[in-house]
Amino acid sequence: MYRISELAAAAGVTVRTLRYYDKFSLLSPSRHSASGYRLYDETAALRLQQILFYRELGLPLGEIKRLIGAPEFDFLAALESHKVELGKRIARLRNLSRTVENTIAYMKGETSMEKAGIFAGFTPEEEDYYSKEAEKMCDPEIVRESNRRWKAYGAEGQRRILEEGKAIYSDMIAAMPGGPGSPKVQELVGRWRAHMSNFWTPDLDQLAPLAENYSNDQRFKANFDAMHPRLAEFMGQAVRVYVERMKERMN
Repeated sequence: MYRISELAAAAGVTVRTLRYYDKFSLLSPSRHSASGYRLYDETAALRLQQILFYRELGLPLGEIKRLIGAPEFDFLAALESHKVELGKRIARLRNLSRTVENTIAYMKGETSMEKAGIFAGFTPEEEDYYSKEAEKMCDPEIVRESNRRWKAYGAEGQRRILEEGKAIYSDMIAAMPGGPGSPKVQELVGRWRAHMSNFWTPDLDQLAPLAENYSNDQRFKANFDAMHPRLAEFMGQAVRVYVERMKERMN
């Protein structure tokens, strides 16, 4: 049996987190000691492991509670699924790590941009993932329509859209020294906004949170960092300026 502090230490979480999980009816103690301490058995520890796996995969607590609370939930099947998903993530991160190394070499003048392959690791699946993350701000029908739209482009259309997105980010990196409010950067934000319409059409109030997610979401940030270590943060700043100016013009 684990005391709450022991389980927290073993899992790398805080005692406060475990208490919250208990309050949320996500992970309750197996029993309490005579002194009132929360005690957790091996089944509870395995349940916590599942919670942490699902959190790592980005699922909200409510969805995790629904999944692992279902009568048909199978711990072994869930572990097999996690293994597959983590394998995909490891392969993607290894690819991105190579891209980061190549980009560093380019920025040090050791190779050309073309040879560095600064966009290696950015696939149609990645772009599709971006659109789905952004679409969480919208209703389910917009999500479905965006997915239908993406698939309808076909391989050649998807390739064109990806190349267009890469060109925007490449031009943005080159324009960064001018600052987020410079005319060139603001022109590029306009191009970026138009590019997003290939998937969905965010309104002004959705633009800034979308760009800020490039820094706040580690999966986004890892990809942007592979292009330039300041690109994610810079995009958020530039889009905020764009939104403020657009709203001023409307008033």
